Amino acid sequence: MTTAGTRNVAQVLLKHEIEEFLYHEAELLDERRFAEWLELLTDDIRYWMPMRRNVKFGELEREFTREGQDINWFDEGKATLERRVSQILTGVHWAEEPLSRICHMVSNVQLLEASPSAEEAAEVALKCRFYIYRNRVETETDHLIGKREDTLRKENGGWKIAQRKIILDQNVLLAKNLTFFF
Repeated sequence: MTTAGTRNVAQVLLKHEIEEFLYHEAELLDERRFAEWLELLTDDIRYWMPMRRNVKFGELEREFTREGQDINWFDEGKATLERRVSQILTGVHWAEEPLSRICHMVSNVQLLEASPSAEEAAEVALKCRFYIYRNRVETETDHLIGKREDTLRKENGGWKIAQRKIILDQNVLLAKNLTFFF
């Protein structure tokens, strides 16, 4: 029999485990260990970033581009992400020559749902906030801030990203390119 105390401990432990996974992912990206990062993705991943619009009060349903109907910053699966990584790893990539210096910060992790339960989670829905700092050459600096809505799935005893929706707080993207990952 599961008690309320046991459930709370299981939720705290699951949250810690998920946070450690997200921090590990950020470190892989910062260290340009893209092949290892790809291993953290499920084969059926959806990696999506809608565009944001300025809208009038009362028109919030129009704030983001619609899934499957409008243009997005990107809407990719694993094959596309693998091709992006392969291109970067050739060393012949105009937008990454010289290489960017990137720092990913992840915070405000909120577990929304664990299925079937926190004690035996096979899939977890979560939200978190991110700050990405990128510096290239002498003068190019980008600051990207926003929220991610992720679905993680346990496969072969480890967590993998099954879905990621990236929501930028800014509606005008000032970065010259999006060759990095969120």
